[in-house]
Amino acid sequence: MRFGIFYEHQLPRPWDHGEEHRLYKDALEQIEIADRVGFDYVWEVEHHFLEEYSHSSAPEVFLAAASQRTKRIRLGHGIVQLPPDVNHPARVAERIATLDLVSDGRVDFGTGEASSSAELGGFGVRRAGKRAQWEDAIDAITRMFVEEPFAGWESPHLRMPPRNVIPKTLQKPHPPLWVACSRRETIHFAARNGIGALSFSFVEPEDAAKWTGEYYRIIESDECVPAGFAVNPNVTVVLPMMLHEDEATAIDRGIDGAHFFGFALAHYYGTTPHDPGRTDVWAEFQERRARQGFDREQIIANAEALNVNVGSLRGAVGTPQQVADLVRRYETAGVDQIVFVLQAGPNKHEHICESIELFGKDVLPRFAEGREEREAAKAERLAPAVEAALARRAPARKSPPGYRIDEDAELARARRARRSGRPAGLRPALASVRDEARATTRRRVQQGFSRFVRGRSDAEIERTFGPRAQRVFFAAMARQFDPSTAAGFEGELEFRLNRTDGTQTAWTVHVRGGKARARQGEAREPAITILTGTADFLRTFTGDANPASLLMDGRLKIRGNLELAPKISEMFGGPSPY
Repeated sequence: MRFGIFYEHQLPRPWDHGEEHRLYKDALEQIEIADRVGFDYVWEVEHHFLEEYSHSSAPEVFLAAASQRTKRIRLGHGIVQLPPDVNHPARVAERIATLDLVSDGRVDFGTGEASSSAELGGFGVRRAGKRAQWEDAIDAITRMFVEEPFAGWESPHLRMPPRNVIPKTLQKPHPPLWVACSRRETIHFAARNGIGALSFSFVEPEDAAKWTGEYYRIIESDECVPAGFAVNPNVTVVLPMMLHEDEATAIDRGIDGAHFFGFALAHYYGTTPHDPGRTDVWAEFQERRARQGFDREQIIANAEALNVNVGSLRGAVGTPQQVADLVRRYETAGVDQIVFVLQAGPNKHEHICESIELFGKDVLPRFAEGREEREAAKAERLAPAVEAALARRAPARKSPPGYRIDEDAELARARRARRSGRPAGLRPALASVRDEARATTRRRVQQGFSRFVRGRSDAEIERTFGPRAQRVFFAAMARQFDPSTAAGFEGELEFRLNRTDGTQTAWTVHVRGGKARARQGEAREPAITILTGTADFLRTFTGDANPASLLMDGRLKIRGNLELAPKISEMFGGPSPY
C-alpha cells in the first residue's frame, strides 16, 4: 500500500487579497511535511474556471516548486487535461519532461478528458468527442517521449510535422501513466490501456475489491493494449481525511471540508446554474448541504468502524486506529494506493499539518513492513502479461528519411489538410450545428428545472410536473441517449414516480439498437426499476438532491441491476466527473 495527498486548492468565499498566495504557500509547507514523514505521492489537479472548488490551473508550476522543497515524494499530475484545445500535446510532453528533469525523475503523468461544462465550454471542447481526443493525444504524447525525432501526426484532432520534442524525460521510456476514473467502465478503460486508475469515486473497500479484481483481470488478458510504452498496473482511491486522537475533534475539524468537496464537485459536474464571478458556492453549500446528502448531523463520534458513505460522506475522518482499520480493508481489497484530501473547504492549515504528522507517526508504519517484497512479487507475477501487452503496442516510428524543416511547405500542407478535413457538403455541417443546439437546449432546460425546484414544496412541484410534463421530459431524455456511454446495454429502464396523494405514474425507457424510446406505463422485463417521489426525482435530475441520501432515507428504492443505476445520467446526456 502506498499513500498520497491530493490538492484541488479549494478556496471558499469570501476571498480577501492575498488568500490565494497563502493557500499555495501553505500547501507547499504541507507537502514538505508529507515528504518528511513518509508519504509516497503528492497529486495536483488541473482545473480551469471552477471558482472555490479548484484554484489549480497550472499544476506543472506548483509541482515544480514542490520538487525543489522535497527529496523523495513523487509528483503526480492528477490530472493533465489532454484535449488539444486545452493543452497542445507537444506542450504537455515538454512540460512533463522538464518537470521530470528538475525533480530527478519523480513525476507520474496522470491524464484526463475534462468533464465540467465550465471547462469544456470555456475551451470549446465538445463532450461527445473528448474520449477520442484523449486517446489520440496520449498516443501522440508518449511517442513524443520516445521518438527522436517525433515522426509527426495527422488525425482529426492534431496535425503536426516531424519535430524533435525536447527535452526528453529522465525516466525511461517515460513517467508512469494514469487516467482519472469515476465509474466502473473507466476502470476497465484504464486496464485496457495498461495505465494506472486514479479513482475519484468515494467507494467503500468492499466495492473497490470488485473494481480491482476486474482491473487486474483485464491487465492480464489480451484486451490490454498499452497506450504508452510501459504498463503501470495500479489502482488508487481518493478519500477525504482528517486525523486526531479524539474522534469528535477530528470530525469537528474535517467534516465540513469533506462535505464541501463533495458538494462543490456536484455543483460543477451537475446541472446547477453558475454565474462566473457571482455565484457563491460556499453560501449555497451552507444553505443546501443537508438536502444534497451532506448533513453535518449524520456524522457522530463513537463509530466502531469508518464507512466512507453512510448517510453523509465521511471518508477517513477519525482517529489513527479507525483510519488504519479502513486502510487495511482497502489493502485487503487489492487497492495499491490511497490518496487523501485534507486541503478542502474551510479546513485549517495547522490542522492539516497535524493530521499529516499523526498519520506518519501512527498509521503509515503499520503498512511499511514487507511492502517492497509484496510489490516485487506482484511485478514478477504480472511480468509475462506486461511483456505480452507491450508486444501488442505499435512500436516507435522513424521520421521520414531526409525530412527537413520547411516553413512554407509545412504551412501549405497544413492548409491542404484543413481543407480536406472540412465536412463534405452542407449536411454534416448542419448536423454539427444541430448537435450543439441540442446540447445548449438541454443545458438550458436542466438549469430551468433547477431554478424551478429550488425552495418549492413537493406539492408545488407535483402540480407543475404532472403526466403531461413528464411525457415531454422522458421523450427528451430518450432523444439524448448516447450509446457510446451505455457499455452495450440493451433493455428496459423503469421509473415509478409517486405523488403525495398516494398515486403513481410509471414510465419506461426502452434501449435497443443504439436508440432509446420512452412510453408511459410499466416495463415488461425491466433491467432496473427506480421508485421515488415525483419531486425527489426532479430534484435528483437538477442536482438538488443526493441519490445516496434518498436511498438511506428510504425515499429512493432501486430494484434489479444496481450497477446500472450510476450509468443512467451519462447514458442520457448528463455529465460524469472527469
